Amino acid sequence: MRTAVVVGAGIGGIAAAGALARTGWQVTLLEREDRLRPGRGALVLWPNGVRALRGLGLAGGLDGIATPVPPVGIRRPDGQWLVRPAAEVDDVEAPPVVVHREDLHDAFIAGLSDQVDIRNAIDVQPARVRRERPAVGDGRSTFEADLVVAADGVQSAVRRRLAPATTFTSAGFAAWRAVIPWYRVPDLPPGLPPHGETLDGAHRFAFASLGERGSSGGSTRGGISWVATVPGALRPEPPAGQLALLRRWFAGWHAPISQLLDATEPDDLVQEPIGELAPPPETFGVRAGAGGYALVGDAAHAMPHHLAQGACLALEDVATLQAVLTNVPGPLGPALDEYSRLRRPRVARVLQQTRKASAVLQPRGGLTSRAMGAALGRANPRVLDRAAAAAAEWAGPASS
Repeated sequence: MRTAVVVGAGIGGIAAAGALARTGWQVTLLEREDRLRPGRGALVLWPNGVRALRGLGLAGGLDGIATPVPPVGIRRPDGQWLVRPAAEVDDVEAPPVVVHREDLHDAFIAGLSDQVDIRNAIDVQPARVRRERPAVGDGRSTFEADLVVAADGVQSAVRRRLAPATTFTSAGFAAWRAVIPWYRVPDLPPGLPPHGETLDGAHRFAFASLGERGSSGGSTRGGISWVATVPGALRPEPPAGQLALLRRWFAGWHAPISQLLDATEPDDLVQEPIGELAPPPETFGVRAGAGGYALVGDAAHAMPHHLAQGACLALEDVATLQAVLTNVPGPLGPALDEYSRLRRPRVARVLQQTRKASAVLQPRGGLTSRAMGAALGRANPRVLDRAAAAAAEWAGPASS
């Protein structure tokens, strides 16, 4: 029986562990925390992400936890339209959906089998990653296998050992996410769209409904998800101080932005850096003896969130990795080469589109609202079209 060690129990890691186990591998899943914790906040799944879920056998029940996102326009802080919502999104067979991370986590956990051995409180160290045979360790224990899957995020310890020239480079701004449960969501103005995005020359705020008010029966998983983006580095203040800053930065913006921030509690906040890996790893699959390493998700290709493709790309990675590893009779090296060959061009295309979107949407100090409006008027429809195309073009592992 083939063996695998998966480092990191985020979306990509749990999906990879389940995918390998369902195809007959014995899997050890290593997590730094003392238990498996679902990520807070919500995420967007474009059709390519949903296709990957289907390919992995994880899409069952998705309709019950996901909310479709219709075309979203962009407003100024005073509520005036910069770009009105399109009547429909071309070249996408279905709208993207927004889903609570806890719901997706639960679905993935339910898809794990008895062939997955979960080890918590294992903090893998770069110096413990071996090049001659796939193995990782935390200084106390060593875990060897035919394959090591690095799904340990932007600061991946495995990647730092295998691709030391690649580092996470900040894009010059930070983001905050939160989900406000319905019982704390204030009464919103009649006719307000359930999804929206607003920006000026320095700040950006987007929100989306998770289900409908009252549909979750009091569950904290329904509500309104929001994302705020501002220039600068991560803030050192405690969450209460960060929330006070957000309320000040977005004071006076059109409804429901101030109301949503007022309804947010410090424990709701998730602050995260935004950036990309530079230079990108030369390969996403590294040979080691008869086995090797595979980089997936942010460990392989972290990038800014303008196209909301992070989770989708991670799921594409896992679906592709599962496909190339199926029924491999001998050494894993050729399959890992094929995995990298398929994934790197796809990731490069999405990164290129992300950079184009960044040129228009990324918060920048000193750009007036009028100048932002002019830039959006010229470029945004094209950016949105390409974003939709980048999301829709992945048809499956063979098309990566």
